[in-house]
Parts: sequence; structure tokens; C-alpha cells
Amino acid sequence: MKKIGAGLAGVFSLLLLAAPALAQDAAKPALDSGDTAWLLISTALVLMMTIPGVALFYGGMVRKMNVLSTVMQSFAITCIVTILWVLIGYSLVFTEGTSFIGGLSKTLLSGVTMETTNSLAATVPETVFVMFQMTFAIITVALIVGAVADRFKFSALVIFSIFWLVLVYVPVAKWVWGGGFLGAWGVLDFAGGTVVHINAGVAGLVAALVVGKRKGYGTEMFLPHNLVLSVIGASLLWVGWFGFNAGSAVTAGAGAGMAMLATQVAAAAAALAWMFAEWALRGKPSILGIISGAIGGLVAITPAAGFVGPGSAIIIGLISGVVCFWGATSLKNALGYDDSLDAFGVHGIGGIVGAILTGVFADPAINSLGTGLLFGNAGQVMTQLYGVAITIVYTAVATFIILKVIDLIVGLRVDPEAEREGLDLRLHGESIH
Repeated sequence: MKKIGAGLAGVFSLLLLAAPALAQDAAKPALDSGDTAWLLISTALVLMMTIPGVALFYGGMVRKMNVLSTVMQSFAITCIVTILWVLIGYSLVFTEGTSFIGGLSKTLLSGVTMETTNSLAATVPETVFVMFQMTFAIITVALIVGAVADRFKFSALVIFSIFWLVLVYVPVAKWVWGGGFLGAWGVLDFAGGTVVHINAGVAGLVAALVVGKRKGYGTEMFLPHNLVLSVIGASLLWVGWFGFNAGSAVTAGAGAGMAMLATQVAAAAAALAWMFAEWALRGKPSILGIISGAIGGLVAITPAAGFVGPGSAIIIGLISGVVCFWGATSLKNALGYDDSLDAFGVHGIGGIVGAILTGVFADPAINSLGTGLLFGNAGQVMTQLYGVAITIVYTAVATFIILKVIDLIVGLRVDPEAEREGLDLRLHGESIH
């Protein structure tokens, strides 16, 4: 009996020692196959937004002699950002550091294994989260080049992509999503209104101003090469945006479903708003107008998608459609800058509108993390304005410095002969016949 008692006492002691570890394992969220499958699909959808989405959307809007160059830019950026994200980008955004920048503990994804997770996506493998966030970084850089289409050197683009990702995208993503000061202040950005669209739009505007207008701008007609390509690109962007917005819920649950619904109705409302505004002012609704309106609505709903219901999403879409139409036409003409494919007019303006309206319409019944003006928190609008203002100022200054340095090293703009002959032939030795 003494031996049996001693044995039971030993087993009991082992259980007591193991209890904390067992409790810790029980508290740790288990990997969920449904969440993992949804984020894998979302990652593929977001990558599709750049190649071929942005590539075709932009490629169809430039002149025939520049279409291959434009498509090449999106493809090259995808490759450049992929490598940089794995090397240092992910680590600088999603590891502990300061409120302004992360650390280097996960350089070259050191420590990221098949078993690890990120606290922001605890039910999916960290490898999937790395890929998902990588696709956001890719499309942000790709959006900028639309502002300087027809005249930007490819060598300058390569250098710009490297330094802009590390010095602009990475810090802003850290501030908002990686535990930085904007997130701590309560800035709401569900899927990238600030991090992606304001960031890219403002950078595009600065680039357009620094590089200068295209030869013949204001006197020649720069007609799109093939609007069918642009429609295909816009359609791919629309479908891919479900990965962008609904995927940002991370889990395959009710939040993702509401974000998807909000995304769809906002895009439709904005497309119609742009179409009717153009119809009323110019006498005819254009296909370029309706697809641009849809993109503007998708941009504006991006920061709000996980915080608002379908009714609010429709209002956000209607407002953004009209305001983006104004930004891409009246504002651009009044100020005289040459934003070739309206990167600022659609993404910059749409991102600003969406970020501010998120502070108005955020519904705590949909997401407890966000309460907007209409639900008793007027301060959220001011918080959103702080986030917008800080992003605009930092992005504008940093982008300007990067461009000026590159201009001193290799130059930003092709020579006049290359611009007249076309970038396809002069920069890449290829052309469409």
C-alpha cells in the first residue's frame, strides 16, 4: 500500500508541475483549417490585383507605344517587393521594436516556421500571414507608377521601388498595423485606406510633380490604347478586392462576410455615382468613368470594410464616386499637375475620403474595435484626420527626398526622343504591332 501511495503521490506531483504548461497550450489558439484556407485564397486574390489587375488596368489606359513598359513595371515591382519583404520588410513591420519601426529579429524570416503564428493572425500559419501582407506591399508600390506613366525611367523605377518600400511603406504599415503609434492612438484602417491608398496616392502626386508633365500635355490627346484591357484589369481588381478587404478579417467568419458585402455595395454605388455625375456634366457616360468610379469606391471602403454595414457602405460609395470624379477631373485641371492615370485622383482622394468616413460610420455592433461619430464617438473623426495628416506629410516629404536623390544618381525621366518614340522600344526593345 505504501508503494501504491507513493506512486500516486508522484503522479499527482507530475500533474501539478505540468498543469501550467497544459493551461498555456489550451489558451493558445489552435491553427484553424478554415481560416487558413480563407487566407490562402485571399492572398492569391490580392496578388491577382497587381498581376494582372493593375498591370492590365494601367496598361490599357496608356498609349500603344508604352503598354509593354507599363505592364513590365507591375511585374518587376512584384518581384522586387517579394524579395525585400522576405529579407527585411516583414520583420520591420511585425516584430517588436519602437512605436515607429520594428526590429530585425525576423530578417530573412528567421524563426518563421511551419508551426509559428503571428498574434494578429493566431489561427493561421505565420508563413501564410507573411504572404498575405506581402501582397499588400506589392500593390501599394505598383499603384504609384500610374502617376508617372509614359515618362519614367525603368532604372529609376527599380531604385525607387526598393527605397520607397523600406523608407515609406514599411514605417507607415508599422505605425498602423504593426503595433505603432497610429494604431495605439486608435486610428482605424481595416484593410489599407491609410497604409495602401493614401500612401500610394500621395507618393504618386509627388512623383508627378517632381518628374513633370508629359511632352504635349495640355495640347495633345493622350488616348487610351485599349480600354477593354482596362475593363478586364478593373474587373480583376474588383474581384481581388474581396481578398483585400474580407481577407483582412483573417478568420473565415461573420466579419469577413460583412466586409465582403460592404465592399461589393460600395463599389457599385461609387461606379454609378461617377457614371451619373459624368453623364450630367459631360453629356455621356463613359466606360473609363464607370470603372474608375468602381475603383474609387473600392478604395474608399477599404479602411471601413470591417467596421460598417451595407447601408453605410452605400453612402461611402456614393460620396467617394462623386469626390473621386471631381479629383480626377476638376481638381487635376485646376491645379495643372499631370497625374497620368489618376493615381492620386482615385487612390489618394478615395483613401482620404474613406479614412474620414470610417470615423463617421464605424459601428460597434459590427466591430467592437471601432465606434464612429454616428454612434456617439465624435473624437474618432479627429483621430482619423490625425492619421490622414501624418501619413500625407510623412509620405510626401520622404517620397520627395527619395526622388531627388535618384534624380541625382540616374535621372528620373527618359530623354525627349525616347518619350516621343515610346518606352516599349527604347527601354525594353519590344513593341506591339
